[in-house]
Amino acid sequence: MNFLKNIYPIMWKEFLQIRRDSRTLAVLFLVPMLLMLFVGFAVNFDVTHIKLAILDDDGTNQSRELIRSFTNSDYFDYTYNVHSQQEVDNLLDDGKVAAGVIIPRKFSDHIVKGDAAVVQIIVDGSNSSTASSVVGYTTGAISSFSANLRTEALQRMNRTFNIPVDFRPRVWYNPDLSTIKFQIPGLIGYMLILTCVVATTMSIVREKERGTMEQLVVSQITPFELIAGKLLPFLIVALVLTSILLSISFFVFGVAIKGSFIYLITTIFLYLICALSLGLWVSTISNSQQVAFQLATLVSTLPSNILSGFIFPIRSMPIPVQIATNFTPAKFFIHAIRAIMLKGVGIQSFWDDWVAMIIFASFMIFVSSRRLKRQKL
Repeated sequence: MNFLKNIYPIMWKEFLQIRRDSRTLAVLFLVPMLLMLFVGFAVNFDVTHIKLAILDDDGTNQSRELIRSFTNSDYFDYTYNVHSQQEVDNLLDDGKVAAGVIIPRKFSDHIVKGDAAVVQIIVDGSNSSTASSVVGYTTGAISSFSANLRTEALQRMNRTFNIPVDFRPRVWYNPDLSTIKFQIPGLIGYMLILTCVVATTMSIVREKERGTMEQLVVSQITPFELIAGKLLPFLIVALVLTSILLSISFFVFGVAIKGSFIYLITTIFLYLICALSLGLWVSTISNSQQVAFQLATLVSTLPSNILSGFIFPIRSMPIPVQIATNFTPAKFFIHAIRAIMLKGVGIQSFWDDWVAMIIFASFMIFVSSRRLKRQKL
């Protein structure tokens, strides 16, 4: 009872401060919502509608059928019908197309004779990610065209052909291979840690600048009670923000929660404690709002963007960098929430992420309490 009695005035004061400060409310709610909508709609790694320039020097049914194998999907757009190699080169130089397809003369004659017909694909490799997708898509389109020709030839000879390997890929968890479904959990983690760290840090440092923090430090409350009174209001606000972000992910982007709602809430709660404790630690080593904002942005934005697996896969990083990723809670949160939201798996798949977040939050709170205790002494 004494614990609640001591922290209640601090919590109430913090709620009043948040309500009166329109800038804090904007940081807590408006900015994360706008960022999530903007990034969710703007950032898309799905390579579709690739612009093609096609030079058809053969002009036969077979060459037109090959062209249709490219244009029958959303991957390619037949943008330019050119008449010379130089036109293809110019379009690639100007960046108007991502690839050029050159079908030579006597293409169909080689097919009729049973010889290998040559098709040249020129790909703009200035963007390696897009170029890799273009090479893969064109390879698939030509392979499908070749398989159809082989089947038709065998049918004309009244022969059957059994495929040596019956390859039937089946994609789990994200059958459409949608980028947004993979991004949403990472976006939620990024928004939460950025908001919580910055808001908590600025709130405490603002009191330092006004001189009210010293009054709290020299009062009868313990450092732990001071920390609890400062963090709990932001924890409640962050939980409300999380529910808004999850609603946006479901109603706007169609990302449903496939796993246990209890697991999801527990994961979010642990992550919020990590983010708030990190903001508390930054506030103990900052004496001005300018320094606090820069440090809070540095320790929250860069690790959660680069070292968390949100954008770049951790397994492809150098070993020293992979070790460094273990010092950011966003890594463990994103792994756990993707397992819950996208895969719907049980706790056996992410219990170690919970343990890692508990260790991180406990360490940050311990260090912050020690610094506050030294300030009080």
